[in-house]
Parts: sequence; C-alpha cells; structure tokens
Amino acid sequence: METAMRSFFFWMVILVSASWCEFALAQSQIDQRGQRAFGACAPCHSLESDRNMTGPSLANIWNRRAGSLQSFERYSDALKSSEVRWDDKSLDEWIKDPQHFIPGNHMTFQGVKDARARADLLAFLRKATQPGQAPQLAQQPGGMTGMMGGGRVQNLKKLGAEDRVQSISYCRDTYKVMTADGKAHDFWERNLRFKTDSGTEGPEKGAPALLGAGMLGDRADVIFADPGEISGLIVARC
Repeated sequence: METAMRSFFFWMVILVSASWCEFALAQSQIDQRGQRAFGACAPCHSLESDRNMTGPSLANIWNRRAGSLQSFERYSDALKSSEVRWDDKSLDEWIKDPQHFIPGNHMTFQGVKDARARADLLAFLRKATQPGQAPQLAQQPGGMTGMMGGGRVQNLKKLGAEDRVQSISYCRDTYKVMTADGKAHDFWERNLRFKTDSGTEGPEKGAPALLGAGMLGDRADVIFADPGEISGLIVARC
C-alpha cells in the first residue's frame, strides 16, 4: 500500500511538472509573439512612465481614461471627448481599427486585423505597462550610424563627438554640418531637418545632436535643446 501511494504521488508530480512546463512554454511563446507585435507600436509609443514620443506613453494605460495623460500635449479633441476608459475590450477595438473606434483621432496607424495578433499584443502590454515591468527592448544605435530609429528615445546628452554639432553653414542648396570630431557632413537642403527636444534626454543647450534619418546616409536630423538656438547656429556662408 505504501509503495503504491509513493508511486501515485511520484506520477502526480511528473504530470503536474509536465503540465506546468507546457503552460510556461506556451506563455513564453505568447510573450515573444506579443513583444514582436509591439515592434509596430515602438516607433511611436514608449512603455516607460511619461516618456512620450509621437504618441503618449503606454505605461499604466489599463483603466486610464483616453486622452488624459497630463504629460502629453498632442491628443486630438476626438480622443479627449470620447469618454473611453482603456481596458481589454476597448484596447482590442482601438488596436483593431483606431479610426473606426474613435473617428477623427490623430492616430495614423491602420490597425491590426488579426485577432490572435491583437490578443498576443494585449497579453504583452498587460504585463509590460505595469510599474517597473517595461522590458529592455532592442534599440537601434543612434547617431549617423543609426538610420532606422528605434523604440526607445536616445539620450542626446550622452553623444559622442561624431554626433555633436559645432557649426552649420548654408550655401545655395547645401548645408555643411561640422561635428565635434572635426568632420564635415554635406546635405542637400531638403534632406536636413531641424527639430527640438526640450525633454530630460534632449541635447544640452549649445550642443545640438546630429542623427541619421535615412537608410542611404543622405538624410539627417539636427536636434536642438530650444527653438531659439536654430537661427543662431546657422550661418549663410559659401
């Protein structure tokens, strides 16, 4: 009898362990699919609290009223007046077709039509948007070597000399950008864009950043700490 009981408990442990391993493997696969699906969201949305990009941070989004994140300034009137509160159902509808769910909002994303892909993405976000749970997503390198951008905003206060702008001259249709490493970069005037980042990870005042913005190396952004710096740095000189 004692031997039979030991055998019974042994096989019960084996079965429970096997079931748990199968569940853990399935959950891991869902997490991986969800994180891959988030790749479509990462260029515009951060998972870190109050780190806003093109769109608002997704941190702590569950049970938050749409259009209510105080640190984000670019909500559409349609979203702010929608009275939608984000939960599994509303987020699923939003991800499926943003313009159908809340017509007139600013989101240009066309949506995810596949129900399983949405479920995987929501399962990932449900964990990743909780405090302290944002995963370290893969980030493309910045500067003139990082041409495709990435999900996380680069800290422009920690740039190398090759990415710090010292001067910009303009001659006819060409901008010549000199960086702190002594190198000159020539850009056709339509291929160089001037931007600002006044956030905590924006560039230091007087030290604009030069970031590649095209796959062919012919386009770039110069990012300033303040709009007032732009005209002061550019000199018309041939």
